Amino acid sequence: MVDRFSSKGVAAVRFVAQRGFLKPVVRSTVKVSVHGEERLEQLRPPFIVVANHASHLDAPLILGWLPRKHSRYLAAGAAADYFFDVWWRKWLTTLFFSAFAVERNGERKRGGTSRRLLERGVPLLIFPEGGRSKSGGIRPFKRGAAALAIAAEVPCVPVALVGTSTAMPSGVSWPKRGRPPVDVVFGAPMLPEPDESPAEFSARLADEIVRLHTSVPSGAVVHVQKGTR
Repeated sequence: MVDRFSSKGVAAVRFVAQRGFLKPVVRSTVKVSVHGEERLEQLRPPFIVVANHASHLDAPLILGWLPRKHSRYLAAGAAADYFFDVWWRKWLTTLFFSAFAVERNGERKRGGTSRRLLERGVPLLIFPEGGRSKSGGIRPFKRGAAALAIAAEVPCVPVALVGTSTAMPSGVSWPKRGRPPVDVVFGAPMLPEPDESPAEFSARLADEIVRLHTSVPSGAVVHVQKGTR
């Protein structure tokens, strides 16, 4: 059986889908500015990319503009109750994002998948808010990504996505006209400190994403709401 997460053949098909179709579509609908790619020069898999989440543009932007050597095998966590509930959405999500299902309702039917992928050297994309922010602000981070990084002893790469909520708010099916501007800001990889708890590391990741968000001229001042889980 072909391992879709690490197969070179599957990765080649995904490359064509992502860079030959998805990226040009995104580029035609929004004006993308990328910052901080030089901070990833020493990055080696496995790792976890963590980002704020307010739009369906977010995952395509990360997968399309993350340097190819880092995105080739990147697997994105996707909500099981939405992206895996019907066959065609599951198929598209798997094709474009090498997605694995994440339970949002606490059932843990697929528990351990993310840890097993990291142990096999597969890097992950996780949105710690657990879903899109309807307001565009950054919601409290769940502790799962930080706990996973601590358990697997891998770094997290913080990414701030700026302007995606304005360009394509939650609840709409296509970006606004006029190619609104969006920014993708990559931060330096972060490792948990000795004896740092998942809650503490998660809060530090959230603070760094807020800092990255406000580091670009178009970035509004945002704050993570209290109550990091």
